[in-house]
Amino acid sequence: MTALPDWMRPPRAEGWLAEDLDHLPEAPRHTELIDGALVFMMAPQRLWHSRVVTALCNALDSRAPEGVQVDREVTVRLDSRNRPEPDIVATTGAVRPEQTWFEPADVLLVVEVVSPESAHRDRTVKLRKYAEAGIPHYWRVEEEGTAPVVHVYELDPPTRTYVPTGVFRDRLEPKVPFPVAVDLGALVTWR
Repeated sequence: MTALPDWMRPPRAEGWLAEDLDHLPEAPRHTELIDGALVFMMAPQRLWHSRVVTALCNALDSRAPEGVQVDREVTVRLDSRNRPEPDIVATTGAVRPEQTWFEPADVLLVVEVVSPESAHRDRTVKLRKYAEAGIPHYWRVEEEGTAPVVHVYELDPPTRTYVPTGVFRDRLEPKVPFPVAVDLGALVTWR
């Protein structure tokens, strides 16, 4: 057994806090904080996942209204012990170039593109945590064959839970958080 490097040891008995992520230069690129524990993306990312994230991010960015920014792979500081990194995030707050995370109050939409490594977290843990933080919209993208299928959820504010509002297989056409029309069959192409 190899000893853990010093940087992997929590700086306090109760574990890691959200601000600690900004001080871990040796951590893998896509490190998240879930319930005070570091979660590393260790498996190589599949090409399907990468292409879906890029194409959907570009499609959302091109349709976002004035005042809405669309970014990929930036964490959301849900609370002091949770800082997940959605694949895509649409926000309304002012952004700064040195920014490393968003506040939930500024987030309109988070999108998670499911991979084998993240499936449980994307389908259950993050679904619950984003809703509890008050993020109005959550989309989960699954692979069906080689095509993306988008499961769309909207927050029910009194219960702080998500309600499913649609499953999109051919065309993604939700009206909220802003109108979008995306041909899912043409989202990812293979030449």
